[in-house]
Amino acid sequence: MNNPKLKAQLILEDGTVFGGYSFGSAAAAAGEVVFNTAMTGYPESLTDPSYSGQILALTYPLVGNYGVPAAAADPATGLPRFFESDKIHIKALVVADYSFEHSHWNAGKSLAAWLQEYNIPAIYGIDTRELTKTIRERGVMLGKIVPEGCTVPDAFVDPNLQNLVAGVSCAAPITYGSGKHKIVLVDCGCKYNIIRCLLQRDATVVRVPWDYDFTQIDYDGLMLGNGPGDPQQCAATIANIKKALQKGKPIFGICLGNQLLSIAAGASTFKLKYGHRSHNQPAQMVGTNRVFITSQNHGYAVDTATLNAEWEPYFTNLNDGTNEGIRHKTKPFFSVQFHPEASSGPTDTEFLFDNLINYLSK
Repeated sequence: MNNPKLKAQLILEDGTVFGGYSFGSAAAAAGEVVFNTAMTGYPESLTDPSYSGQILALTYPLVGNYGVPAAAADPATGLPRFFESDKIHIKALVVADYSFEHSHWNAGKSLAAWLQEYNIPAIYGIDTRELTKTIRERGVMLGKIVPEGCTVPDAFVDPNLQNLVAGVSCAAPITYGSGKHKIVLVDCGCKYNIIRCLLQRDATVVRVPWDYDFTQIDYDGLMLGNGPGDPQQCAATIANIKKALQKGKPIFGICLGNQLLSIAAGASTFKLKYGHRSHNQPAQMVGTNRVFITSQNHGYAVDTATLNAEWEPYFTNLNDGTNEGIRHKTKPFFSVQFHPEASSGPTDTEFLFDNLINYLSK
C-alpha cells in the first residue's frame, strides 16, 4: 500500500484545488469530475463502464470499510459474480475518509489494493461536501488528480469529446445461455447484471459490439444497454437502431439505450448540469401515481419536446422534471433512463424485463 500520508491534489478546471492524501495508485489522471450520492456499492460502481473517462467522487463519508469481493466467475456464464464488468473503468476516485481496515465475509482485498492493481489513483481527506456543492452550483467540471511527486498533466481532458463507447464495447459477438427467447444486446458498455436479468427469464443473449449490424441476424428482441459519454458519438449504433425500428420487433433500452432509441426516433438529447448518479432518484410512471426509487448513472438526457407524435414519455424524474424513459404509442418499443437491473441499487423496476419478455411471448 502507498504511504497513507502521501499528499495528493484534486485540481478543477476553474482553478479550485482540494488537498488530500493518496491511497490508490501513485499516478496522475485527468477526466470529468462527477459525484455519486449512493451509500454503498462501490465495487459495482467502479466496474460500471458508464464511468469511463470520469473522476468519481463518492459523497458517503466513509469508504473502503467492507473491502472488495474476491474474484469469482459464474461457471455457467463466465461473468464475474460480484462486478459489472471485467475491470475498473473510472479514471480516479475521490472520497472524504478512507478506511485502511476492512471487514466483510466476502472481502478478498482492500479497496486500495484493488485500485493499485488497475493503476487507478485515488485521494482521501478532502471535503467532498464542498466539492459536491461546487459541482452542483457550477456544473460538472474537468479535473486532475495529482499525487505528490507526479508530473501534473498538461491539459484537462474532456472524455465526452471521445467515442468512449468504442473503448468499452466487446470486440466480437458473444453468446450467453440457451433460453427460449433470442435477444440481441447491443454492448455500448453494458453492465453485466443486464445479461443476468435476461438469462433469468429464459433468454439466449447475443452480446454484439456497439457498431455491429445486428439487423442482419435473426432475433426475437433487441436490448440497448447502458454506456458512457455523449450519445451523439454513436452514429453507427443509431443507424442500426433506425433499421431495427422498421423491423418492428420488441426493443428495450436502458440509460444510454434510452438516449440512442430517442435519437433514432427523431428526438434530441442534451447534457445535464451535473447528471444523476445515485440509488434514490424518484421516477414517476407518466399517467399514473406510481413512483419508483431508481438507481441511475448518466450525464445526458432526452428532450421530450422533440419526440414526434408516435412516441410519448414513459417516466419522469420528480427531482428536476427530466425524462426517465420513452415508449411508442402502438409498437413494442420502450426505454428507461434509470437502471432496472440495479446492481447496485434498488430493484423496484426489474419488472420491466418481464415486460420485454411478455412482448416476445405474444
